[in-house]
Amino acid sequence: MAEATTPSNFIRDIVREHNRTGRFGGRVVTRFPPEPNGYLHIGHAKAIWIDFGLAREFGGRCHLRFDDTNPTKESQEYVDAIMRDIRWLGFDWGEHLYHASDYFERLYEWAEALIGKGLAYVDDLTPDEIREHRGTLTAPGRPSPCRDRSVAENLDLFRRMRAGEFPDGSKTLRAKIDMASPNINLRDPVMYRIRKATHQRTGDAWCIYPMYDWAHGQSDSIEGVTHSICTLEYEDHRPLYDWYLDALGIYHPQQIEFARLNLSHTIMSKRKLLALVEQGRVSGWDDPRMPTLAGLRRRGYTPEAIRDLCERVGVAKADNVVELGHLEHCLREDLNRRAERRMAVLRPLRLVIENYPEGRVEELEAVNNPEDPAAGTRKVPFSRVLHIEEDDFRDPAPPKYFRLSPGAEVRLRYAYIVKCTGVERDAAGRVAAVRATYDPDSRGGDARGRKVKGTIHWVSAAHAVDAEVRLYDTLFSVPRPDEAEDVMSVLNPASLDVLAGAKVEPALADVPAESRFQFERQGYFCADWRDHRPGRPVFNRAVGLRDTWAKIERAGGG
Repeated sequence: MAEATTPSNFIRDIVREHNRTGRFGGRVVTRFPPEPNGYLHIGHAKAIWIDFGLAREFGGRCHLRFDDTNPTKESQEYVDAIMRDIRWLGFDWGEHLYHASDYFERLYEWAEALIGKGLAYVDDLTPDEIREHRGTLTAPGRPSPCRDRSVAENLDLFRRMRAGEFPDGSKTLRAKIDMASPNINLRDPVMYRIRKATHQRTGDAWCIYPMYDWAHGQSDSIEGVTHSICTLEYEDHRPLYDWYLDALGIYHPQQIEFARLNLSHTIMSKRKLLALVEQGRVSGWDDPRMPTLAGLRRRGYTPEAIRDLCERVGVAKADNVVELGHLEHCLREDLNRRAERRMAVLRPLRLVIENYPEGRVEELEAVNNPEDPAAGTRKVPFSRVLHIEEDDFRDPAPPKYFRLSPGAEVRLRYAYIVKCTGVERDAAGRVAAVRATYDPDSRGGDARGRKVKGTIHWVSAAHAVDAEVRLYDTLFSVPRPDEAEDVMSVLNPASLDVLAGAKVEPALADVPAESRFQFERQGYFCADWRDHRPGRPVFNRAVGLRDTWAKIERAGGG
């Protein structure tokens, strides 16, 4: 799918101005710095699109750097998943793969340098005491009793922290900035904490680990990053980013903040997403109801649709929430052009055509994609006994119902006009089968000019393939789940409906995992990447056919 022409935005304007003035010598080096403590989600997709896309646009490069400074929450599983998702989204870092842990020794040396300048000290306050001393937005902080330790004492204590002499949480290294600063981030922030945990890359070589704000800017400096692009929550951290670099007197990148991508009916907190996984509310990080890139991919979303959403939403300074329908619209536009059509009956009801010869099978021609003439056609078997959707028969028929009902006629897609002649019911009075007759002269059209208002899809019973179809709705029942006191209380109990008895046409029997199709009259579906097997297909509904985004736009919500 062709992506929209790239419009200007304030970040591009900043980069162009830097290139014009020669601030970074015409270089553009960005970085995407995820913490390997969870899977990437749709919010990260926008950051990836900006970081990698900007570098690509200006002929620069984008680094992938793992901010692996918290060994108690990180794992190789997350590292592998992050790399896989970025590549799936359509971007690559080439040879520029880095880790904050690559720089632990240099960061430590720089910390000692700040101690030597009298700009850092070892503190004995507990985390709770540090928070209490920090003050509030309206009241200044109070200095720690340890703030005026000598350089020699601080160096000694910091080296002993590294050597493992002190227990977890007993000491920290803090920058000495300004406890009365109106920016709380500048009130002697913690640079290092003791954490005696095995790191997934460095093992037990370290028992003190740098905080994000200390590691981030210096890692950017080491790598020669020119534009350190962050989401808006880091705007108040920028003065600290600048302070560290200036205090060390080292190369200084430019930090720029933008509004993150927020979707309705979705949460973006990795902590809350992890809770959903750990509590078994979802089947895993790649559950198709999750907003993770792995979950969206498994559900059937395409990287083109996600990049298209990022382009349409654009880059702004003000936070907002994008309606989920916008993302669905992008996917429909993409798959409408590319996805081949197939017939699948999700809740089957038998249709017996009484005047069709027993044992006869016809191969009818069906269009693969009316939007793509090059997709051609396929043959679909037709026989005396078919499966149709339960909802395509009503007795009695409600007003303006143009599908099958006693005495009514309907066209079978790609086939004949049939007329309902009777109904078979089970002992409980439920409809077990519908009986009908067909018009042999109506195949592929009605040359005699007879009109019918309804067309329904079907699958030949003798040739149908059993399939499991999973229908997904939003994971949360409210548009703003983060506003709930407990997000678990607003989970949607109807977010998943598993149809184990679906019937699909033979062409769907052996399709590869992740194949995407439009099931006619049903929506767009994807062969599940975990559970789909040849001969026993499993399909996830990515999105329905109804375009709610267009309705949102017409109503002024777009």
